[in-house]
Amino acid sequence: MKLLILTIIVDFLGISTALQSQEPSFPKAASDRNEAAALFQRLRNGQLEPLNANQSLDLVTGALAKADSDEIRASLLRGMKSGLEGQRNVDAPEGWSEISRELSQNPSRDISALTRELGQIFGDKAATQLALERLQNRSAPGPERRAALRSLVAQQNPELSRILPQLLQHPAMQLDAIRAYAGIRVDQGAHQLLTAYPDLAPNLQRAIVETLASRKEYAKPLLTALREGQIDKKAIPTYTARSLSEMLGQPFTDVYGDMNDLSSDKKQLIAEYKKLLTNEAVSKGDIHAGKAIYDRTCSACHVLYGKGGKIGPDLTGSNRADLNYILLNMLDPSGDIPEAYQLVTVTKNDGQIIAGTVSDEDHQRLILNSVGLQNTVLKSDIKERATSPYSMMPEGLLLTLADKDVIDLVKYLRTSEPVATKP
Repeated sequence: MKLLILTIIVDFLGISTALQSQEPSFPKAASDRNEAAALFQRLRNGQLEPLNANQSLDLVTGALAKADSDEIRASLLRGMKSGLEGQRNVDAPEGWSEISRELSQNPSRDISALTRELGQIFGDKAATQLALERLQNRSAPGPERRAALRSLVAQQNPELSRILPQLLQHPAMQLDAIRAYAGIRVDQGAHQLLTAYPDLAPNLQRAIVETLASRKEYAKPLLTALREGQIDKKAIPTYTARSLSEMLGQPFTDVYGDMNDLSSDKKQLIAEYKKLLTNEAVSKGDIHAGKAIYDRTCSACHVLYGKGGKIGPDLTGSNRADLNYILLNMLDPSGDIPEAYQLVTVTKNDGQIIAGTVSDEDHQRLILNSVGLQNTVLKSDIKERATSPYSMMPEGLLLTLADKDVIDLVKYLRTSEPVATKP
């Protein structure tokens, strides 16, 4: 384990000088931000020998005990958590029991919460019990409940099978609960999610569809719901439909339709939209309405003017003034997709299926960006991995919008600077 983030944090804080006497392979302290950045890049490129994982944890735990400020303690704890992301049943480092008792009582919520989350990774039963209690406490702050849920999912806590159906009734926890069903197998999970589906907001319904497509035992009831009309096939994003087609085969294609026929004549579609999107028509569009449409349909996957998701390319510097560029990328997003944005599908040993674009990867972990969340997967948990030449962007996005909405969206996409929210 390289523990890249942890190592650079320790160096940047100047703590490594004290540690080097114990571990010669530990990199020298960075004197400024430029040197720190260069050191981090060398670590990523494998040009520096990483510390042994257990030695790393022991040394940083020792540094925690000696740290004289909460700022340093919080940085070290965040580094440890980042280095251990996605892992389970890790042996506690030397001295952790003593220092964790002190830090769990720290007035800083950040420090106490990080300490509890690390405690679960290290198999601390008291920390796990506290997380379960906090998750079920409706009076606890939302961020703390969500952090408790994420840590319990990461540790595959069996109590979640009982708790998740209850959380589906809590508006503040619904989205996190829906996504948690993907991370842990629940016997009646598909039934529980499909029962909740009709009464939920569109973003929650989409999360349910994506979760049901994450496990074969969930996907079969989803197919039944599609066949019976409980869920409209328009609610299935294209990238999710491809995953379901591979998972369920012909029975899914019979209901949903052939993936290759979704937009068989793209040239004709582009010609039709060019007739609609004349310069005169776009000039009369509502730029604020266009921004609202963009925020609703595009921002979860794309950065524009420094804000948004990182699944697809950053649009800020793209050729958005060119109508051909806009239409080609929206009507045929998989036509010429860079490798970095191709769809990667991972099947885990426990049957969970995760699809997304690769955010980062090392010899131990794979980090995938999916809509609305980021998944860290240990490579030891991966059964199969496949890359397909498809984009996660749905091909039929423009077809779901009224002509006026398309005009407004294109007007906003052609902007060259941020647009304020309409007063």
